[in-house]
Amino acid sequence: MRVLKVVAEGLTTSFRYPHFIQGVHPTFEMPPPATIYGHICSALGEWVSPEGVQFAYHFTHQGSFDDVEHIHVLEASTSKLPGTALPKVLEGKVVPFKRTLLFRPRLVLYINQPEWETAFRSPCYAVVLGRSQDLFTYTSVSVVELVRAKHAYFEHTLAPYRMALQTGRGYVVLMPRFLDYANGRAPTFARYVVLNRRIYSTEFLHFAGLPTETEFWVDPASSEVDGAHLGLAFHTFVGEYDDNPLMA
Repeated sequence: MRVLKVVAEGLTTSFRYPHFIQGVHPTFEMPPPATIYGHICSALGEWVSPEGVQFAYHFTHQGSFDDVEHIHVLEASTSKLPGTALPKVLEGKVVPFKRTLLFRPRLVLYINQPEWETAFRSPCYAVVLGRSQDLFTYTSVSVVELVRAKHAYFEHTLAPYRMALQTGRGYVVLMPRFLDYANGRAPTFARYVVLNRRIYSTEFLHFAGLPTETEFWVDPASSEVDGAHLGLAFHTFVGEYDDNPLMA
């Protein structure tokens, strides 16, 4: 399987939970799929069709901290300019809130579109991940050949929800899967499993009646640990995705 492999590094980033509005803005530990889609489109310079696009990633950071930001809220005063309906002044106030940031993030992104290599070597827009001020740099862009293996390890990644019972580790999170920019940015949400610690495929749990994978896509250029290479769990932005809870 030939894929595009992109390594991006930055100083800070934050992936805000969409349902927090004021007071505090916590961050996801991993970039949501919708963020990855926006990142890809930024490099290509256009809203590409999400159909058929698959991605996997390995995401790390060196810690998190809280920063204080401010929102300037302006309101029109009740007094009007003589002879007009315009307010005399705009009255404002500063509203502080706490945002959690991830320090020195590093993203290794795999995309099943190797023909996009040229675009990522010369991205159309400034490279960011998360907020518009979270600038990133591409430190490596290449096309690699993934292989299938019976033994793999998974770490610092986002896995499909169906792997929740298999891994027995990590935690389930509800994330934006896709924002439909042709339909007023209508969001689609889905459940995923955040695997923030290493787990080997030999440690996966198996249950009668539930499907079990016996081979995995791995990056043969990744670090080899106990005879295994980094396993990759690929995701899609649209189309079928089963995140209904499973019972063993």
